[in-house]
Amino acid sequence: MSGMLERMPGWPTLPELFGWVEAGLPGAHSVPGLHGIRIEEHIADGRYVLRAELPGVDPEKNVEVTIAEGELTLRAERSEETTEKHRTEFRYGTFARTVRLPAGARGEEASAEYKDGVLTITVPVPQERRGTRTVPVRQA
Repeated sequence: MSGMLERMPGWPTLPELFGWVEAGLPGAHSVPGLHGIRIEEHIADGRYVLRAELPGVDPEKNVEVTIAEGELTLRAERSEETTEKHRTEFRYGTFARTVRLPAGARGEEASAEYKDGVLTITVPVPQERRGTRTVPVRQA
């Protein structure tokens, strides 16, 4: 029975499998050394809100938020401390994530705040128009 729990040579460890889920399978179309960022997003009260997990990052030096052509791009970098480790599951290097903003989002009015390892980006969006408009059809 204990033989079933032993790791097969060449097979990934459980942390490696979870890493693949987060970063994509090896050999998939991704940029080497570039990691994804975990996010939450929602729209409420005329605002699009994106929250991103970025623990251990200096937001003033190592975080860049850009908005262009209806897309918000978040880039961050975490440097590895040079100490001897037995094992690490921390991710170091460049992290990036791009999301499509809702139609009409006013990127020029966006704001960002970093607290307790979470970056919150807020972008105003126009209120949804309610109701139905009937478009008259005229004969040509």
